[in-house]
Amino acid sequence: MKTNLESRRSFIGKTAATAGFTAIGVAGMSNEVQAKNLETNILPREVWIATVSQNGLSADNPAQMTDKMLGILKRSLAYQPDIVCLPEVFATSNVNQIKTLTKKVDLSAIALKRISAFAKENRCYVICPVYTSQNGKIFNSAVLFDRKGEPMGEYHKIHLTEDEIEDGMTPGSLDPPVFKTDFGIIGIQICFDILWDDGWKSLKKQGAEIVFWPSAYAGGEVVNGKAWMNKYIVVSSTRKNTAKICEFTGEVIAQTGIWDPNLICAKVNLEKAFLHAWPFCQRFEEIRVKYGRKIRITNHHEEEWSVIESLSPDVVIKDILKEYNLKTFEQHVHDSELAQIKARI
Repeated sequence: MKTNLESRRSFIGKTAATAGFTAIGVAGMSNEVQAKNLETNILPREVWIATVSQNGLSADNPAQMTDKMLGILKRSLAYQPDIVCLPEVFATSNVNQIKTLTKKVDLSAIALKRISAFAKENRCYVICPVYTSQNGKIFNSAVLFDRKGEPMGEYHKIHLTEDEIEDGMTPGSLDPPVFKTDFGIIGIQICFDILWDDGWKSLKKQGAEIVFWPSAYAGGEVVNGKAWMNKYIVVSSTRKNTAKICEFTGEVIAQTGIWDPNLICAKVNLEKAFLHAWPFCQRFEEIRVKYGRKIRITNHHEEEWSVIESLSPDVVIKDILKEYNLKTFEQHVHDSELAQIKARI
């Protein structure tokens, strides 16, 4: 399994020339078929994402909860996930023993070591939300481990609830970090952050292609809205109800539910570009004629959105945009604004 993972990631790395482009994933085949074809139908910038719902899970203590979570994560290994996301402060949540905040930090440190070992053993990134402390301050955090199990950094929840502040937690910096992985740029927001736009917009400006949202609650359609408003993948991992992966059009790629209560694992393809359909749709037929099965163009007719996706290792979307004089949605809006400003002078 590990050999296959390395070869697949090496393959994707060679074709990741358009990391700066906005991207989405595609709802595909059933999980069983996707797993079977994992090594035979590799997309140009394919990323496998596993995410968790903690709904229905309870434990006597954090160690037991971490055991249960690791048991769930082991089920994802058939898909060789590139990255896994866990729910908000999962290790100390839904446990029967009530601990002080300081004790929760100590118990979180133990969970971090175990999740780090999982990341190293299975050579995948893991987003591990826990309580952390720095310089005497306690944060609601998400620690990112790389494929070697080493911490790449952490995000501190910006928008705490009043209860969290009263308990002694400190809000994170208003400037959230992005993290450069071997498959693209990612960002993180946590739970209550979804009620504000600042962090999400900042991540977009920094080039985030996937944003992970560990949370205590599911968020519903607001999660989908964050995806289409910012034109990036949004992945939720929650303590109850639904965890899901959303395309930047807001459509759901995969989600937990009655028959998949705690875990989903699905692929996204980052070798895509999002366009405002008009006037670029006038060139679409030419593109289809030339590239055939090597590309896919998906039109959202009412919104007049279009997505051009590469389905072949030898087709780079950046090259198609240049060849046919097409602009991404962001570039189109930017150029239009410049023209408007000039016209007002």
